[in-house]
Order: sequence, then structure tokens, then C-alpha cells
Amino acid sequence: MAKNKSLCARSAAALVILRVIQGQSLNTASTDISKRLDETQRGLFQQLCYGVIRWYPTLETLSEQLLSKPLKAKDGDILALLLIGIYQLRSLRIPDHAALSETVNACKLLNKQWATGLMNACLRNYQRQQDVLEKSLTEQVVSLYAHPTWLIEKYQNDWPDDWQTILTANNQQPPMMLRVNCREFSQAEYLELLAKANIAAQAIENCPQGILLEQACDVFALPGFVDGAVSVQDGAAQQVADLLDIQPNQRILDACAAPGGKTCHILERHPRNEMTALDISDERLKQVDENLSRLHLTANCLAADASDTQNWWNGEQFDRILIDAPCTGSGVIRRHPDIKLLRKPEDIEQLAQQQRALLDNLWPLLKPDGLLVYTTCSAFKQENELQIEAFLQRQPDAMEHIPAKAPARRASFGYQLLPGDNDLDGFYYACLRHR
Repeated sequence: MAKNKSLCARSAAALVILRVIQGQSLNTASTDISKRLDETQRGLFQQLCYGVIRWYPTLETLSEQLLSKPLKAKDGDILALLLIGIYQLRSLRIPDHAALSETVNACKLLNKQWATGLMNACLRNYQRQQDVLEKSLTEQVVSLYAHPTWLIEKYQNDWPDDWQTILTANNQQPPMMLRVNCREFSQAEYLELLAKANIAAQAIENCPQGILLEQACDVFALPGFVDGAVSVQDGAAQQVADLLDIQPNQRILDACAAPGGKTCHILERHPRNEMTALDISDERLKQVDENLSRLHLTANCLAADASDTQNWWNGEQFDRILIDAPCTGSGVIRRHPDIKLLRKPEDIEQLAQQQRALLDNLWPLLKPDGLLVYTTCSAFKQENELQIEAFLQRQPDAMEHIPAKAPARRASFGYQLLPGDNDLDGFYYACLRHR
């Protein structure tokens, strides 16, 4: 890492991308480095980090064609910087000469003066051969769609008619969506506030509190954000509260609550209900507390493994249980492009076992005639409809509940939003009634 030199957006992004390649999440990898940047550099820094990780399989293919031999492992930061350079030339509106010279200069901030010549040569070579190089990308599905082979094959297997649409949607920059606090404003009233603040927006179809912004903005620019008037949440996640059919005077469990968006949405509907919000991570539970505090809501927040009920449950059953289960995140890659690099095929079975444990162990906590809603942000059937089908076979007192309004396309069991459906995140929903 650079010593006694300030970082620029490009050198900082290179360090973050290297960390992600080595196994850190993009969020974790960027937190401390972004603080070392001047405020004016942070927008470009974020754009480079997300853009390069989003297109990593494609950019890696291009870099292999530009380098005469692979770089040494200790020079992973220079490889990351080369990917940044290529990404700028093919995807950003920065003038080519500026992108090239600034990327070459960033080598010095990484204390790799020797790499300036190599970087200059590779990027100029890309400029000269761009048409030929880009055409070669169409020969391999990995470089064409910027996804690892196993992920492509999984989508192809589960969604043979939709896999190309899914991959394309995964590579889009995600829109910013809001959830209006129904205790404060109606959807129409908040749209008026946004218009007065010159923030272009529209209602999300079939989403009574949902708003889609034309362009992402700083949350503190949103009218009333600090006072709890509105929260950031994708429309797909907002449909969960509708499916739970919350009524007054109910005991509700949100079993995997962090960061708290759904917990808060449920309480916004009926704030006096008794809400228990669990999460296995004490650190992530702090986000739930922060969101509750901003929205002036109250819940009993516990750090615990929800499936290990002996360690936290007091024996009193719940009217409603939400299991927003840990999953591959294969429906939200547009928001978390590092999933392409961090997830492995063997993760699916491991996560499916966790999902099964949550369903089996939390089911006895549901009152007779109570409702359990199981959700994931996955597009894989093993985590979704097949998981629910197997659960219903194991539990004779469980039956699928059909909601009045379908939240997505019907699956064999439950409902599936695929990435890009109605411009929403990929999401799965199943409603289970205790007979």
C-alpha cells in the first residue's frame, strides 16, 4: 500500500478491487479506504469499484490479451489498476487521454513506478485494437455476459427461457427506490415533496408505499429522511409486508432482521404490535437499532441464531413469522456485483441446509392459523420453490396460503421475481399457513 502519499480515486479503487479478488466483500473492503479520499474523489472511486467488479470476468479476459505474460501475485494491485483503465476506456465518459494518463500516474501512488510503462503500453494497445478485442468477447459466454461459468450454468438450468435476460439485468446499474413511511405521508403526498425538491420520481406499480427515483441521490437530500419520512428499499422487498397481512395486537417475529428494512416496514403499518427482531450478527443488529431509532419505532432486538430456539425463545407463539433467509443473493447481483467473485457453487447446498433448519425449527413457534412468510433474494430453485415443496412434505400441519394479490410470477410453490422483472430485484416469496 502507498506510504506517505495520498490516494487518488483510481489507486484507492485498485486496492479495494484487489481485496475483493482476495475474498473480502466490496462493502468491507472499501470502508476504510474511502475515508482516506478527498470528498471530491469518492463518486468516481465508487463508480470504478462497482463498475470493475460488475464487469470483472469481461475485463479479466481483455487484460489477459493485453499482457504478454501474467503479472506476479504481489502485483495484484497493478492488475486491478489495469482493469480500471480498461473499464474507463470502454464504459465511462471520461476523455480517453485523461483516463489513460491518470491511470498511469496512479501506479506511482501505489509505489509501483516500474509499472507506468507497462500500464501505458497496455491501455494504448487496447485503444488501437478495441474493435477486434471487443468482438472476441462474443466467442465466450463468460466474457460476453460477465458472469462465472457455474453461475451462468445454474441460471440456464433453472430458467432455460430467461437466463440471458437475467444475466443482462444483473449487469445493469440498480435504480434507487424509496419506501414512504405510511404514518407520515401517502405515496402521492411524498411524490409532491420530491417534486418541490426538484427530485424526479414516480410511483412503483403494485407497491403502495414505493417510489422510484429517476436518478440516485444522497439520502440526506430526501425531504424528511432524517425524521423518518422515508427509507431506501427496493420494491421487491416492500411486498413482504403486504404478504404478512399484519393486523393490530399481533406478536411478530422477524427471524433474520438485519439491516431492518422489513422490520421497520412491518411496524410502520402497526407500530404497537409486539415485534421481535433477531439476527445472528451483533454488529449487523446495530443497523436494525439505527433504523428503528430514525423511524421512532420499537422492537425487541436480539442477537441470536434464530434456528437455535432454546437459546432465545420464551415459549410464547407468534401470529406472524418472517424468515428472510440467508441465501446466495443470486437475485440481487446488480446491487452486489461482488457476489460473482465471492460466491461458490458449493455455497448453495450449505445455504439450503440453513434455510431448512430455519423453516423446521421456527415452524413450531407459529400459532394455529398463523402465517409464516419465507423469502429470499435468490433466483435459484433449490433455495426457493424446491425448499418449500420439501418443507410441505415434511410438515403435515403446513399448507401453502395463496395471497389475494400475487407478488410475482407463480412458481410450482410460492412466487418468483426474476432479476429485471418490472425493474425490481430478484426475489422469492412463499406464504405458509398453520392448519
